[in-house]
Amino acid sequence: MDFGFTTAAYVVAAILFILSLGGLSGQESAKRAVWYGIVGMALAVAATLIGPGSGLWLLSIILIGGGGAIGYQLATKVQMTQMPELVAAMHSLVGLAAVFVGLIAHFEIGRVGGFIADGGDVKELGTFAALIAKKSGVELSILRVELFLGVFIGAVTFTGSVIAYGKLAGRVSSTAEKLPGGHMLNIAAASVAVLSLIWYFNTGGFLPLFLMTLAALFIGYHLIMGIGGADMPVVVSMLNSYSGWAAAAIGFSLGNDLLIVVGALVGSSGAILSYIMCKAMNRSFVSVILGGFGGPAGEQMAVEGEQVAIEADGVASLLNEADSVVIIPGYGMAVAQAQQAVSELVKKLRAQGKNVRFAIHPVAGRLPGHMNVLLAEAKVPYDIVMEMDEINDDFPKTDVAIVIGSNDIVNPAAQDDPNSPIAGMPVLECWKAKNVIVSKRGQGTGYSGIENPLFFKDNTRMFYGDAKASLDKLLPMID
Repeated sequence: MDFGFTTAAYVVAAILFILSLGGLSGQESAKRAVWYGIVGMALAVAATLIGPGSGLWLLSIILIGGGGAIGYQLATKVQMTQMPELVAAMHSLVGLAAVFVGLIAHFEIGRVGGFIADGGDVKELGTFAALIAKKSGVELSILRVELFLGVFIGAVTFTGSVIAYGKLAGRVSSTAEKLPGGHMLNIAAASVAVLSLIWYFNTGGFLPLFLMTLAALFIGYHLIMGIGGADMPVVVSMLNSYSGWAAAAIGFSLGNDLLIVVGALVGSSGAILSYIMCKAMNRSFVSVILGGFGGPAGEQMAVEGEQVAIEADGVASLLNEADSVVIIPGYGMAVAQAQQAVSELVKKLRAQGKNVRFAIHPVAGRLPGHMNVLLAEAKVPYDIVMEMDEINDDFPKTDVAIVIGSNDIVNPAAQDDPNSPIAGMPVLECWKAKNVIVSKRGQGTGYSGIENPLFFKDNTRMFYGDAKASLDKLLPMID
C-alpha cells in the first residue's frame, strides 16, 4: 500500500473522530457518536497495519489481540463507580506510550546518523528511519524539540495520572499534600527540564533527555499530590488534555498526520472541559494546578444546630404531598449503585402527575458528566435532566429537594462563608426549597473533608443509610 491510501483512510478516520466528539455533546446523540469513534479507530488501525512501513504482523496481531482482551475484561467488569479511576489509568498509558515513542525516536536518530556515516544505503532503512535520513540539520533539530516535548508531556501525564488514579480509588490520600519545599520543588524540576532542553537541542545526547524525563515524572507526581479531592473532576479533564497534547507532539515526531489531528482534538477538548470545570467552581485553572483546595483562608464560620434524622415513612409522606420534586445526584449515588432505584422513584412520582426533575452540577461526581452517564444508564428521560443554571432559580418554588450522595455542590458555605475552602463556588441552592431530604451514609464530611451547613438547617432532614437500601425501603411507600 502507498501513502495515498493511508492518508485517505486517516482523513476519513479524522472526520469520524470529529463527528464523534461533536455527538458526545448531547445525550441523545452520544450512542451514535461512540460508534463513529469505534469505526474511526478501527479504520485508523487497519490503515496503519497495511500501509507503508507495515511489518511484524504476528507481533502486531498478538499485541492487538491482547490489548483487546484486556479492554473487554475491563469494560465488562468495571463498575460505573470505578469509571473515574479507569479514565485516569488510561491516561497514564497514553503518557507512558508517548515517553516510549519519544525515547525510541531519539535512539533512531542516532542509529540513522551512524548508518549514514558508515556509508549505508538509505533504502535499507525502515519507513521512519528513512524519513529521518531525508531531514536537514534544521529539521532534525526541530524533530528533537518535538520528541523532547512529547516525552516531557507524556512523563507528566503518566505519573500525574497514576496519582490521580490512587486518589480516586482511595489508595492515596485525597487531601492536598506536598513535600517540604512545596512549589519551589516544582520550579526547580521545571528549571531542570528547560536547561535540559537547551542542552539536548545543542548536543542531541541522551543524558539531558533522561534528566528531563526524571524531572517530568516528578512534576506529574508532585503536582497531583498537591491537589485535593474536591478538584478531581478538573484533574481528570486536565490529564485528558495532557494526554492529547502528548499524542500530538509524538505525531509530529513520527510524521503521522492522524496522531496530530486526534491529539489536537483530545488536547483542546480536554482544555476546554477543564475551563468549564474551573468556571463551575469559580476557580482559575492555575489555582487548581498550584494546590487545589489547600485550606481555608481564615477561621471558618461555626456550624450551628444539629442534624435531624428522618425515616422512610416520613420521606414518603413529604413526597406524596409534594407537587414539585428536584433530585440532586452525587457520587454517593454512584457508590451505592442507586441509579435504578432513583429511576423507579421518578417513574412513580411522575405517574402521580408530579413535576420531577434532576439538578446536575458540572462537577458532580469525580468525572465530568459522571451523573449524566449514570442517569442515562438508568433510562431517565433526557428532558428532565437540568443543568445548574437552568434550575437554580426554581428551588424556591420546589416542595421537596432530594440530595443523594452530594456534599460540596449543595454547600451554602460557598455563598455565606468567605473563609470556606469553596467560597465563591457556584452551587445548587437546594436549601431554598420548602423541604430538603439528604440521603447520606453517615455524618461524615465526605470526600473533600469540608463541613456542610445544609445538613443542619431547619428545613433539612437526614435520611441516613446506603442510598440504594434507603430507596428500596422508600419505594413501596410511594402511593
